[in-house]
Amino acid sequence: MFKQSGLPILLGLFFLFSTSCKDEDNNNVPLVEVNILIQLDDPDYIRLKTVGGWEYISGGSRGIIIYRLGENEFRAYDRHCTFQPSSTCALVSVDPNNITASDDCCGSAFLMSDGSVSRPPATTALKQYVTFYDGTTLRVSN
Repeated sequence: MFKQSGLPILLGLFFLFSTSCKDEDNNNVPLVEVNILIQLDDPDYIRLKTVGGWEYISGGSRGIIIYRLGENEFRAYDRHCTFQPSSTCALVSVDPNNITASDDCCGSAFLMSDGSVSRPPATTALKQYVTFYDGTTLRVSN
């Protein structure tokens, strides 16, 4: 018969062993403050003038991809891959088709339209930042 004092020890051991097996696919992309203003009339951002255009910018954990989804709609994703984010090579780059972005290290791919996974092993979408466009200036923040 267990004494009452043995129950907390058993519960502690159960918790220890149940949390020691880590899922390889997690979303531990570091939280970094983002507050960026982009003037779309700046020649550095000429590719963002057309729908389907994209640009890399500094910021976030490992850089940010800005993607123009529609005339007045933009997406901003962290380039940090969500599969094994502790890996030093977990970096997403836009594919030549301009529809997906891939991590050459693990092979995961993500849709540019919403950041969702289009090819495993990742199961978590890219970290997305908030965008606000007023017709001339794009704000990217979290």
